[in-house]
Amino acid sequence: MWNESTSRTTMDEICVNVKHLEETEEQCTHEDKTDPDTVEEKLISSNKHSWRPWQQSRSRIRECVLCVKKVLVSFASMEWYCYALLGIITALMSFFMDMTVAKLLNAHQWLYGCLKGHHLLQFLCWTLYPACLCALSTSFAHSICPFSAGSGVPEARAILLGMDMPDYLSLSNLFAKLFGLICTLASGSTVFLGKVGPFVHLSIMVGAFMNRLHVSCHGGKQRAAKGEMLVAASAVGVASCFGAPVSGVLFSVEVMGTHYSVRDYCPCFFAAACGAITFRLLSVCSRDQETIQALFKTSFSSDLPYQPFEIFIFALLGLFCSFLSCIYLFCHRWALRFVKTNKPISRFLATEKSLYSAIVAFLLACFTFYHSAGHFIAAELTMKQLLTSLLDGTSWYTVSQNTSALPEPQNTFWQAWNPPGRSYFQTLGFFITAKVGLLVVACTLPLPAGYFMPVFIYGAAVGRLVGEGSAYLLSDGISSTKSLINPGGYALAGAAAFSGAVTHTLSPALLALEMTGQCSHAVPALVATLVSNAVARAKHRPSFYDGLSLIKQLPHLPSLIRACPKLANVQIKQFAVPAGAVLKRTETLTSVQRILNDSTDTEVPVVDSHDSPILLGTINKSQLRECLQEHRNEGSCKQLEEVCSIQPMRLHLTPETTVKQAHCIMSVTGEQRLFITENGRLCGIITWKEVIRVACSALPCTHILLQYTQTK
Repeated sequence: MWNESTSRTTMDEICVNVKHLEETEEQCTHEDKTDPDTVEEKLISSNKHSWRPWQQSRSRIRECVLCVKKVLVSFASMEWYCYALLGIITALMSFFMDMTVAKLLNAHQWLYGCLKGHHLLQFLCWTLYPACLCALSTSFAHSICPFSAGSGVPEARAILLGMDMPDYLSLSNLFAKLFGLICTLASGSTVFLGKVGPFVHLSIMVGAFMNRLHVSCHGGKQRAAKGEMLVAASAVGVASCFGAPVSGVLFSVEVMGTHYSVRDYCPCFFAAACGAITFRLLSVCSRDQETIQALFKTSFSSDLPYQPFEIFIFALLGLFCSFLSCIYLFCHRWALRFVKTNKPISRFLATEKSLYSAIVAFLLACFTFYHSAGHFIAAELTMKQLLTSLLDGTSWYTVSQNTSALPEPQNTFWQAWNPPGRSYFQTLGFFITAKVGLLVVACTLPLPAGYFMPVFIYGAAVGRLVGEGSAYLLSDGISSTKSLINPGGYALAGAAAFSGAVTHTLSPALLALEMTGQCSHAVPALVATLVSNAVARAKHRPSFYDGLSLIKQLPHLPSLIRACPKLANVQIKQFAVPAGAVLKRTETLTSVQRILNDSTDTEVPVVDSHDSPILLGTINKSQLRECLQEHRNEGSCKQLEEVCSIQPMRLHLTPETTVKQAHCIMSVTGEQRLFITENGRLCGIITWKEVIRVACSALPCTHILLQYTQTK
């Protein structure tokens, strides 16, 4: 009996358990049918929890990171560490890029030297090497990220003005531009392109990632000022290229921003100093230099660097550089317009960019080959050697009198600028004449490249020619002191004057002093740069970067205003659009909910009434949602002014406000959307993008450029 009762009890329990399992399965099946998203979220969360290895180690590491963060924050805010990290990372990129390019250039020179005596093999080595590198740079850049071609400075200026261009700050663009720029620089002086512009763009990309790091350090709750980080990054880009922090900050003020905020001043200097110091310390650690010093160290005499009479010669040098800059900018814009409007070339560029780069680089290499025209333009010297030789303080007229005791590398430089059967005056003259055309052709290449350093070297050649001419004519010295003229000082002033005239900036004067460590020629360099800028800016001529913005049709309003000054006086009532969703202060919560669902703006204007639209202020959309959620059961009883606080308007415009005034206000305040009122009544709104769109449609960039190049 006991066995039977026990077995019955066991069977009953089994049946109950089976029924319970069936009910549980039915309940789970019902839940799967009714709410599959909830079950999927539970499964995902359980999988995430079950597949986390080394949880104890991860928790310890997390605790250590939090402790380190607390210690760091006790000294300074995380924002300053992000600025320092920005400078260090950018300097590391610049140093390893220079090291890689130097090794590739040395390999090319070694191979070319091994083929000495075999002209055909030397020709193939000289031409195919840069052609292949340019083709590789173009193909890699356009296959990974098509936005990586060019300098990137015009696009960066548009981003700093508030334009949303995320493709230009992406990680793929960073790697594509970095690799493409290395290949471009490795092509050497044959292609004659530089590093500064693309590297500033690279630095701004790193700055965008540092801004994200700053936000993540605060748990995503604190919104970092993205513009401040990008402005500092533009200064770091120049500082990490030349080890010149002060000129980097001045570059960010003059080129990158139309209205500079004082709060960006200290972070820019701090980040630029971190980048410049790291860049110079890496050179010392790699044994390139014994100590921290200028990148192109010169040894001008400081006892009597120049006579007072020479100030007039420096002013004439600035005037000469301004005329040459106008010719160069005209040719540059004409070449870019021709490539863009010529149908066969534009079709070929649209499909075969790599082949176009290879062909153009091959033609440039054929021209600069030593046994052709390269024999007369010192083509065997690299970009760095060209600038070093031009800034040499020794007069070539003095060297020509005694060349036997000339040490290296001055002997190599002298032989390059004074080939057999030619004088250095002829070489410098032919260099200045030929390099304008070569640089204009090279600027049409669709690859990552900078244009500041070639312009800087070209200006140094112009200054060297003027200095050598003055030294030859006044070989016995000036006045009774018998002080010989220093042609290197004229090369320094010419480099600053010509590059300043091309970019419409004064920062090249300070950059020339920081690069050479030569403060004795500060006044002559500044005088030449001021004179060249005064002439280059006359009649509203666009600068180099303004011309690129116009040709690329970028939404950069200052470039449009410089190209067409009449646009600055256009009133904004032509750009006003309806305000969209507007609330009155006596609006019921039910009506507010309906209007809120149809609105996409972050702020909603509030008026006295629809018949009398006196603007009272605005209400934030998130705040409005919180109020509606709190009073959701009182929709028809409560009014808007009873449950929400209306924020008064800090700033609004009138219909008579001009485009230039609106641009200044939006640039200073950072606002992308402002209300337009007349006698207190809401007339509409104006957005930054709408101003740019209407301005570009009313005054097409290509039409402005075409009219400018034809009339000037």
